Amino acid sequence: MKYKITRRDFLNGMAIATGTGLLTPAELFAQTSTGGQHVVYPPTLTGIRGNHLGSFETMHALAWGGQKPASHRKLDEHYDMVIVGAGVSGLAAAWFYQKTMGPDAKILLLDNHDDFGGHAKRNEFHHRGRMLLGVGGSVNVDTPSDWSEISKGLLDDLGIDIKAMIANTDEITLLSASDDNLLAFPGPKGHVKVRGKWSQLMLGLGDYESAVRALPLAATEQGKLVELLSGERDYLDDLSLSEKQAYIESVSYAQFLTKRVGLAEETISIFFPVPKLMFGPAGLRVSVMEAFYLGCPGVQGMDWLGKLAAQLLESQMTGSESLYFPDGNASLARLLVHKLIPAVAPDTIGFDDIAVSRFDYAALDQKTHSLRLRLNSTVVGLRETGEDVVTVDYVRDGKAVSVSGDHCVLACYNGAIPYICPQLPERQKEALGYGVKVPLVMTNVLIDNGRAFAKLGGGQVTCPNDPYVVVTTAPATTTGGHQPPRGPDDPMVIYMLGVPSVTSTGIETSHDLLKAARRNVYATTFNTYEQEVREQLQGLLGEHGFNHETDIKAITVNRWPHGYAYEYMSLDDPKWPKGQAPHELGRAQFGRISIANSDSEARAYLDAAIDAGWRAVAEQLAYTQRQG
Repeated sequence: MKYKITRRDFLNGMAIATGTGLLTPAELFAQTSTGGQHVVYPPTLTGIRGNHLGSFETMHALAWGGQKPASHRKLDEHYDMVIVGAGVSGLAAAWFYQKTMGPDAKILLLDNHDDFGGHAKRNEFHHRGRMLLGVGGSVNVDTPSDWSEISKGLLDDLGIDIKAMIANTDEITLLSASDDNLLAFPGPKGHVKVRGKWSQLMLGLGDYESAVRALPLAATEQGKLVELLSGERDYLDDLSLSEKQAYIESVSYAQFLTKRVGLAEETISIFFPVPKLMFGPAGLRVSVMEAFYLGCPGVQGMDWLGKLAAQLLESQMTGSESLYFPDGNASLARLLVHKLIPAVAPDTIGFDDIAVSRFDYAALDQKTHSLRLRLNSTVVGLRETGEDVVTVDYVRDGKAVSVSGDHCVLACYNGAIPYICPQLPERQKEALGYGVKVPLVMTNVLIDNGRAFAKLGGGQVTCPNDPYVVVTTAPATTTGGHQPPRGPDDPMVIYMLGVPSVTSTGIETSHDLLKAARRNVYATTFNTYEQEVREQLQGLLGEHGFNHETDIKAITVNRWPHGYAYEYMSLDDPKWPKGQAPHELGRAQFGRISIANSDSEARAYLDAAIDAGWRAVAEQLAYTQRQG
């Protein structure tokens, strides 16, 4: 189904509505700093965000063609610490270093994007006198009770009140208290939607048979699904216990569903939204065991695995400590920046009002500050020199310049480091290039009101066969002073999580699939993303009075060709001896240079980025002691 794309409400293809009550583009895109300078305010930019135009071209020229400036003008700037990358790991490293060395420590953070936070990206909208927030990347604070003392300590340093976050999360919602969600499938007259507590139904709890019988599937497929969800059949009953163990670790879940359960290829897509959101297109390569740990059915009737399934089910029913800021982990990045450079928001208290604070981006890079954060700066060279310092070359606004520092932390993507720092040993560079980051697309859509979405009757829609596999709302939390929509008549932000599609022949490895998906993300235009958003939302909400041409007021597409850190998968990655895995070899300290990012931990989680920031700083502090 195709829709005519009107440009009436769009400016330069960036989906900024200009209707009554909405700030003008000039007001949204810019702010006047305390020094009178007119600067861009990145959180309100729409269209393509994430890895936006201007953030990747210089690095691609270096990595793909070996192209870099022949010389760099040396600036009269020397720092105690230079940090490449102002994501959570880089910001945490800056905080740990400053906390140890004192407020006078000279620190420079360089980032290739026009905003800080890395994947912890903030999307900010203004409509009908209200500010609305969306999650542009890193989503949640996941089970902080299990974090290391270092990461917990950072939360304390930032004044983050975990108990308050628990109390605030979902305190106010557009919808009823029901935790029902929907499975939705495109049809000739919009989407066919089946409501239910699907996270429980998939594990054989509740009236799963009635829910399955309502799905738009052939009766024979429905019957096989009912039997699968019941957990009463052992699909590997012809194998011994040891053979079962080998099977679930070496066979893909997709093959298990088609060959052992007997489901059609078209049917099994309902089990892959979560694996895809965790592993991108490589989710098709999760093993049976990995799928089981992600909450997929099929092993309940397999001897000892049935007992393990019961334990996992009990754990899932108890729930995990998954906490949310209204703009995802962008608020944590903002708290870090505010702690490091208070002048960006001098009237901001901190945790209590961080979500509604307005940052002065002109204050990020001031000569009078001991710590400076410099955006739109792509590092293309890094080396130890004979003067016992590190020289850092970068390109900003087309100008090639360099600074020096006593130490350097590389808090950027692992895959970029071998090109930035060719001095590293070949084995280390090879290890750094092993993992392929998971491409994802996270889109926020500002709509005029939430009436149509409220009529869906569920807080989340899972769409296995659509470009966006999950459609839900921005976190309805009051944390940080945020005021979420008060009811369905208020404007709201629809949050859509997409996984780039890849055509697979069945012989590709997870690495192959992720690389192909990354190319697709870079090649997809905003017009295509917009078309997909409009078609999917119209199909889901049209029967409830939604009109995409008038109800959509802004679209922000956060594309992450280099998204989540690569986590090893049993079908494609060997089991390395301790200390010999690529992420461990790749993060080795190199004199005055250390590496900090979630890639270096092979874990795509917030605490992994924080722990890596501390490890890198600790390495450099120890280096100073040895040299002194």
